[in-house]
Amino acid sequence: MTLAVRVIPCLDVSDGRVVKGVNFKNLRDQGDPVELAQRYYEQGADELTFLDVSATVEGRATMYDVVQATAEKVFIPLTVGGGVRSVDDVSRLQAHGADKVGVNSAAIARPDVIDEIADRFGAQVLVLSLDITRDDRMPSGFVVTTHGGRRRTDIDAVAWAREASERGAGELLVNSIDADGTKNGFDIELIALMRENCAVPVIASGGAGAAEHFPPAIGAGADAVLAASVFHSGQLTIGDVKNALRSTGVTIR
Repeated sequence: MTLAVRVIPCLDVSDGRVVKGVNFKNLRDQGDPVELAQRYYEQGADELTFLDVSATVEGRATMYDVVQATAEKVFIPLTVGGGVRSVDDVSRLQAHGADKVGVNSAAIARPDVIDEIADRFGAQVLVLSLDITRDDRMPSGFVVTTHGGRRRTDIDAVAWAREASERGAGELLVNSIDADGTKNGFDIELIALMRENCAVPVIASGGAGAAEHFPPAIGAGADAVLAASVFHSGQLTIGDVKNALRSTGVTIR
């Protein structure tokens, strides 16, 4: 585990607006991405993750103007995902202010893109984004999906995470579709499996509903915790989460 745990708000963006649903469905408007990014930066977020949730589904590139406007307002690492398919996409995103990129569907379709991005930019730039759901057919009990959770693959989630990290992915963003938006807590079993099988940092995502949900995710092996709806709604601030982590002895930034 890294020495200091990171708290990362996630901005899921569609048509230029932040959206959030439950189990990746019934998305509702949550506000302006630039305004929310600035709010979280001022609250003390360690990083921001920006996911264009409709880019892959619609077969287009990420909205660069929104990325640039966000990067001009916040001065912490910004990870951008959605519609990233090539090293040229990474170059373009970096030119618009992204520090790291998240890749999901494109990597599953063509795993060599992981090697290509890592070779050119370094593993520290590449975050493998995993949208995972439970599936008893898989050896680990979990399967990866693509296209914003809309398409289920026949690929075991843990085996894929291990392969991707060996190819050069520098971090794993492990998002539980089953827990997403439920506010019932992170999928601790999934986080622990990823920690046991992969050597790179793990970001836990999906299910946070209260401050007390965050320490168990770190206890299961996560190096960072990511959440969306609890921050967008104002139910929790970044400070609330950091206080909860600190109270259990977790070192935070």
